[in-house]
Amino acid sequence: MTKAFAAGRLHRPAALGAAGGLALLLAGSMVAAVGLGPVAIPFGDVSRIIGHHYAPALVEAGPQGPQAVIVLDLRLPRVLLGAAVGAGLAVVGAVMQAVLRNPLADPYLLGASSGASFGAVCVLIAGFSPLGALSLPVAAFLGAIGAFALVLLLAGGRGRLAPTRLILAGVAVSAFTEAITHYLVLTSPDKEVRSAMFWTLGGLGGTQWRDIGVPILVVACGTAWFWAGAARLNGLVLGDEGATSLGLEVDRLRRRLVVGCALVVGAVVAVSGGIGFVALMVPHAVRMAIGGDNRRVLPVSALTGAVLLVWVDVAARMLQRPDEIPVGVITAIIGVPFFLALLRRTDRQEHA
Repeated sequence: MTKAFAAGRLHRPAALGAAGGLALLLAGSMVAAVGLGPVAIPFGDVSRIIGHHYAPALVEAGPQGPQAVIVLDLRLPRVLLGAAVGAGLAVVGAVMQAVLRNPLADPYLLGASSGASFGAVCVLIAGFSPLGALSLPVAAFLGAIGAFALVLLLAGGRGRLAPTRLILAGVAVSAFTEAITHYLVLTSPDKEVRSAMFWTLGGLGGTQWRDIGVPILVVACGTAWFWAGAARLNGLVLGDEGATSLGLEVDRLRRRLVVGCALVVGAVVAVSGGIGFVALMVPHAVRMAIGGDNRRVLPVSALTGAVLLVWVDVAARMLQRPDEIPVGVITAIIGVPFFLALLRRTDRQEHA
C-alpha cells in the first residue's frame, strides 16, 4: 500500500519549482483558453481586454464591442470555473486516496456524483424552480451532501469509520441513487431527458459570473484546510495502528476529512455535473512524479487538475462545433486507459 504512495520523489526546491511552473502554465492556459472558440481572439488581445478591465491604469485598452463581451462575459467565467472544478476534484481525490489508503479511490466512489445527479435530475424533470436559476445547483449540492451523509451513516458501525466500510457503503449508495436517476430519466419527456443526461455527463456550458463565486471560495478554503492538515493526512497512510501511534484520533480525523471532501465535491458537482476520472488520474500522476508527501501533493494536484480541466473544456467546445461534447465524456476517454494502466501498475507492485 505505501509503495503506491511513495513512488517518485522530488526534493523540496524541485517541488516548489514544479508548483511555480504549473502556476505559470495555468495562467497562460487560462488566457489561451479564453481566446479559443468559434470566434478566435488573439492571445495579446485577450490579455489587454482582461488587463484593462481590472487594471485600467496599468494596461492599455484592448478591442471593445463583441470581442470584449465574448472575453469578459462568456468565456472568462467559464474558464475560471473550469480551473476551480479541476483543482477541487484533484485535491479531493488526493485526500480520499490518503483517507482510504487506496490509490484507486475516487470521491465519486462515495456517492457524490450520483447523489448530485439525482438532485439535479429531480429538479430538471419536475420543472420545480423555487430558487430560480439557483434551483439546479442547490438541488445538486443537497443531493451530493445527502448521499455522503447516507454513506457515513451506513459505514459508521460501532462508532468506527473503516476504509473498507466506507467504500462498500459508497458503492451501495451510488448504485441505489443511479438506479433511481436512470428510472426518472427513462420515464420523463424527451426535452427534459436531454437536459438531464447532458448534465449528468458534466459540462461548463452557459457558465455565468453568478455561478463561480461559491465554488471558487469553497475550493480555495477546502484546499487551504486540507493542506494545513497535510501532516495528519500523511499519518493516515501508515494505517490505523501507525496513525494512532502518532497520537492521531483516526476515526474522528477520517470523519472530518470525509465531511470536508463532501462539501467541496458538492459545491463543484453542483455547477459542473459529474466529471469523472480527474480525481483519480491527477493525484496518482502527481504522486508518481513528486512522491507521497501530501504537503506537496495537494498544491501540485490542485494546479495540475486546474490546467487539465481548462484544456479538456477547450476540447469539449472545439471538437464538435457548433455543438459541445460533455466534459465528462472527454475525461472518460482520457481516464479509462490511465485507469487500466494504473491497475496493471498496482498489480505489479503487489506481486513485486
